[in-house]
Amino acid sequence: MITLVGHDQQWAEWRAALAGHRMHHGWILAGREGLGKATFALAAAAELVAEPGVPQPPPGHHPDIHLLEPLPNSDDEAKKKEDGRPYLRKRNINVDQVREMQRRLVTRPTLGLRRAVIIDAADQLEKGSVNALLKSLEEPPQGTFFLLVVHQLGRLLPTIRSRCTIMRFHPLAEGDLARALDAAAPGLDPATREAALAVSNGSPGAALTFAEQDLGKAWSAMKRLVTEGDPDFALRGELATAIGQRPDRDRIQAMLESARMILVRSLPRVDEPTRARVVEAHARLVTIAAQAPIYNFDAALLLMEIGGLLASVARTRESAS
Repeated sequence: MITLVGHDQQWAEWRAALAGHRMHHGWILAGREGLGKATFALAAAAELVAEPGVPQPPPGHHPDIHLLEPLPNSDDEAKKKEDGRPYLRKRNINVDQVREMQRRLVTRPTLGLRRAVIIDAADQLEKGSVNALLKSLEEPPQGTFFLLVVHQLGRLLPTIRSRCTIMRFHPLAEGDLARALDAAAPGLDPATREAALAVSNGSPGAALTFAEQDLGKAWSAMKRLVTEGDPDFALRGELATAIGQRPDRDRIQAMLESARMILVRSLPRVDEPTRARVVEAHARLVTIAAQAPIYNFDAALLLMEIGGLLASVARTRESAS
């Protein structure tokens, strides 16, 4: 789990609203996926429902914090969730989930005067779910506050947006990102940590997801391909070994993003002729990355092409011939 780091401006806005006399009942936490919006929502909800002198239950068990998220996509995945293991979710939050939440809102909060409803993510609501939620936003029960986690604000209906205060989240600064990753995944080897920070684009969730792929050795091999070339194919062999014989789609995508970022990071240090080769190789990687989820590429051939694109930047005897 990502430790909540940064977002000082958002905390200041939230706490100023808490301290006010008429806090808005609906909040949209908007920003691309992986920035820590859901973690923020849980922590903010805990501050919202806490009252002086009222003992609070441990995180995850508060009766006045209701979390709506996509359900497990099968009975087997539901069992994984019960066991505390990673599980696959359905793509959307269905209308029955929203209606069940609304039935619970008929009663008063359990411990205090306030309760929070977190929807993660509101842009994953089914059409019927959106209409049902709109009714609650139009006539919110007393003491009920809604925190809508939204990855793509443009997908949310204007009628929902107009009834909420929008709080925008931005990529973390480099130092905050490193602190979040180190707290969530301590003890990473240096190459994996470097790669995760490089490809995450300020998103702690993306950094952690990448780190879990354990591509440190592949990252090191790709960096050497760009600087040394690969006339005898030895580095491409190292890359294939690091990736494994049967990488899944997520691993292939992580490797493609790594290769792309290595090229991007090399641009400030190269001369004009090399810059042209970097741009050409980068464009080809972008094309492959777009095609990879659609086409069933042979992993070995794909690795050879990616390795060749990286090696071409070095312009060794191999690429000059």
